Amino acid sequence: MAFEELKENTEDIQEQIQEYLKSNKAYYKLWGFKVAMKSTTMILKFTLIFLCFSMVLLFCSVAAALAIGNSLDSYPLGFLIIGGVYLIATAFLFLIKDKIVEGPMMERFSEIFFND
Repeated sequence: MAFEELKENTEDIQEQIQEYLKSNKAYYKLWGFKVAMKSTTMILKFTLIFLCFSMVLLFCSVAAALAIGNSLDSYPLGFLIIGGVYLIATAFLFLIKDKIVEGPMMERFSEIFFND
């Protein structure tokens, strides 16, 4: 009799373990989906903002180059000056890229992955 009770208990434990594993698997699937969707939507938002900002920057750059070229009576010189400004800005951003990009990006993604 004791062996039959033990056998029934082990069968119950095995069923409970199987149910636990199934529910755990479903939970992690949902969690992974949530994290993937949050990351994807955040990347999409940043991409859209970047595209809009790029268009504004492009038109403002052309307008500034034309204005500088008009005042200097040389449109190529105006475009070269604007190109030089962007070259200096790019060099400056290259020097401080870790502080601007890496820190905030790491912080934002760690919020998504670890706070939920």
